[in-house]
Amino acid sequence: MRSPKQLWQKWSIAVKVMPLMILIAVLKLLSHKFGLEVMELNALFTSLVAGTIFLIGFLISGVLSDYKESEKIPSELSASMKALMDDAYTIWKSKNSETARKFIEFEKTFMNSLLDWFYKKERTKIVFEKLAQMNDFFVELDKEGIQPAYIVKMKNEQNNIRKLILRIDTIRDTNFIGSAYAIVEVMGFLIGLGLIIIKIEPFYASLFFTLLVTFLISYMVFLIIDLDNPFDYSVKGDTGTEVSLKPLHDLEGVMKYFRFE
Repeated sequence: MRSPKQLWQKWSIAVKVMPLMILIAVLKLLSHKFGLEVMELNALFTSLVAGTIFLIGFLISGVLSDYKESEKIPSELSASMKALMDDAYTIWKSKNSETARKFIEFEKTFMNSLLDWFYKKERTKIVFEKLAQMNDFFVELDKEGIQPAYIVKMKNEQNNIRKLILRIDTIRDTNFIGSAYAIVEVMGFLIGLGLIIIKIEPFYASLFFTLLVTFLISYMVFLIIDLDNPFDYSVKGDTGTEVSLKPLHDLEGVMKYFRFE
């Protein structure tokens, strides 16, 4: 059985569209009552609807390809963080290195900052500064005589984390073809307006198709806008259209209960 949160994630966009559907229904009723249905359904209008559907398909195909790539990032980020933790633990266990122990503790605080950054509770600049602080630990490990191969491997993981954070930051701040959004929104508005003033008999069939077409177009536009930023946790939390941060939350739990033995 699905939880209320899961149900909300599934139907949140439909709920968001409901006020627009109510407005369209009211305008259609008023248009019918006051004789404002001055257009007849014709091939030109159906071509407009088909063109809008084509543009929506173009937009969603481009957004989905980026979304699928974004889905991999939390797992890759978690893997790099876990690799750093494993290397530090190995060094601590084999060499009883105090620096390695401190580095694991530092990783715990860095993970908290990283998750806060996803929800925009932490600035990007601060996260990069904390990431750079790993260099101090690498210097101390080198002074302790730790094998260079370990330090080089940890530096590579640090660099990979930096690349992934930059990638996420770019995705969050970049919209997919804003002009394409504009034309789809304009065409959607024109279709809604046209359906309000088009006369189709019987009236209730006209009302049904007006609401159906408007719902489908507006729902897809809202969906594309949500998918365009798969890391938009700050405004709405996890609504279901963002990529899952479960790998990072799972690793945070592992770090939280980690004990030196």
